[in-house]
Amino acid sequence: MKTVILAGGVGSRISEESHLKPKPMIELNNNMPIIWHIMKYYSCFGHNDFIICCGYKGFMLKEYFANYYLHRSDVTFDFTNKNDWVVHTNVAEPWRVTLVDTGINTMTGGRIKRIRKYVEGETFMMTYGDGVSNVDLKALIAYHKKKNKTATVTAIQPGGKFGSIEVNHKTGKTVFAEKRKEDGGWINGGFMVLEPGIFRYLKDDNTIFERQALEKLGQKNELAAFKHRGFWQCMDTMRDKSYLDELVDNGQAPWMVWEK
Repeated sequence: MKTVILAGGVGSRISEESHLKPKPMIELNNNMPIIWHIMKYYSCFGHNDFIICCGYKGFMLKEYFANYYLHRSDVTFDFTNKNDWVVHTNVAEPWRVTLVDTGINTMTGGRIKRIRKYVEGETFMMTYGDGVSNVDLKALIAYHKKKNKTATVTAIQPGGKFGSIEVNHKTGKTVFAEKRKEDGGWINGGFMVLEPGIFRYLKDDNTIFERQALEKLGQKNELAAFKHRGFWQCMDTMRDKSYLDELVDNGQAPWMVWEK
């Protein structure tokens, strides 16, 4: 089953880094870009065939994967012998990566529409290039098959970032409550499974997948939600990146299952 990754947005809310590179190429503290973390996680479940929707500074994604084998291996360059070079240790991944230029200003639905020929009429997975999780992909796919819908999204509860203050005017008591994860509603966390029928809901480059496709699927009872109560975190801002970096530094990154 192929995995489509949306990696074409500008990432304006993390412009401190995204003005230099596309957001999926922003590195965490193990010197690997977040898109690598996402792909590595899928690979742990046996999913190694990726289609990456490029846009903003997409050439950097292409150059990264074009040189991936070289950068991840031990190499000797012998300039005394016709510039020969020898690869000593190959640590490249068992990946097949298709990088597609889906346009600079194309909306999310338009990007998915542009890769239609690469999924070849198959059921496929799709996620965003800026979020990591420890969602059980095997259970997600099984749930999708059971529900028999056009699309299944992973629903997560991000919770609020701020606590709440409640004032009882009768007693005069002020109570502070730290915001709990369960206090927030369920939202789309990516990590989706889609049927080929999804393309009927993708009109053109201006189609917003979340608004024009998912909303219509919901109205037609063709949308399922796989509730994930474990770890999930997107990297929208530098604050988010610092949090992910801290988890990596402390060896507490729940998505880095390959380290275990």
